Amino acid sequence: MTARIPATLIPGDGIGPEIVDSALAALDALDAPFEWDRQIAGLGGVQLAGDPLPAATLDSIRRTRLALKGPLETPSGGGYRSSNVRLREEFQLYANLRPALTIIPGGRFDKIDLMVVRENLEGLYIGHEHYVRIDDDPHAVGMATGINTRQGCHRLLEYAFETAIATGRKKVTLVHKANIMKVLTGLFLETGLQLYEQKYKGRFELDTIIVDACAMKLVLNPWQFDMLVTTNLFGDILSDLVAGLVGGLGMAPGANIGTDAAIFEAVHGSAPDIAGKGIANPTALLLAAALMLDHCKLPEKAKRLRRAIDDTLNVDKVRTGDLGGSASTAEFTQALVRRIAN
Repeated sequence: MTARIPATLIPGDGIGPEIVDSALAALDALDAPFEWDRQIAGLGGVQLAGDPLPAATLDSIRRTRLALKGPLETPSGGGYRSSNVRLREEFQLYANLRPALTIIPGGRFDKIDLMVVRENLEGLYIGHEHYVRIDDDPHAVGMATGINTRQGCHRLLEYAFETAIATGRKKVTLVHKANIMKVLTGLFLETGLQLYEQKYKGRFELDTIIVDACAMKLVLNPWQFDMLVTTNLFGDILSDLVAGLVGGLGMAPGANIGTDAAIFEAVHGSAPDIAGKGIANPTALLLAAALMLDHCKLPEKAKRLRRAIDDTLNVDKVRTGDLGGSASTAEFTQALVRRIAN
């Protein structure tokens, strides 16, 4: 009998509960051994507990060290910070893993198989910003401080290099802006080159590229890349660009990995305009659940889930409206569960 795996479940806001129900149905069909502790966050956390990240939710993740979550809405006003950013900081989720794989063929960009690994805690995203008053203008100057540390760069790069080897990636490209931001991103580039020479040389090809050139080449010829590794801000931008190559954020899973916890998510928004209509596409969260299965050393279940998603979309042609079909969320989920059972 497979040991039970405690995990925190955060349905989230908007379409979150609908796509989370789809993921749960698929995981149940796979007999995935997760023992769920259901918690709230985001707008739901504010409404029920007065905090986008209630203490009970944080305590649950501290206990389970594993979470699957739907999209969270950050309430407007009131000084609320992004719940996603707070989660990364609270649990030191230093690596953001964003794979992009073509599932539905025939688009403008076909046969895409890319992985973006983004540093999650440093750079310009640390939020150290302030205004400087000049005369009667309190916002005359806006300033932001970016910080990269050798330790932060090293742990992210080591995770990326180990992941490249474990997943059979042949080429890793370090994305930077060290020609201009010579210290902030130069430290990242320097650390990556040193680590490769010391420990990983010959195990895969290492390349480097300036971020603006990378963005252009991703549009012109994305097949020249295999894995992109970069700093926080660049990773935020490039991971969405790469998602666009495979159909958008509705096809883009995300994993946030730390030393003591891992949180898996769909990276799209909560889409409150379609919440409750039963038309949401759950594919991104289903793919995130497959990443979670991989993380928990259940690769065969992850493979079955990905194969079932592929067959449901391409053999059975059951697709939600955003993918050109007419299936509801429930109809897609039912078709997926049938595929898993086969």
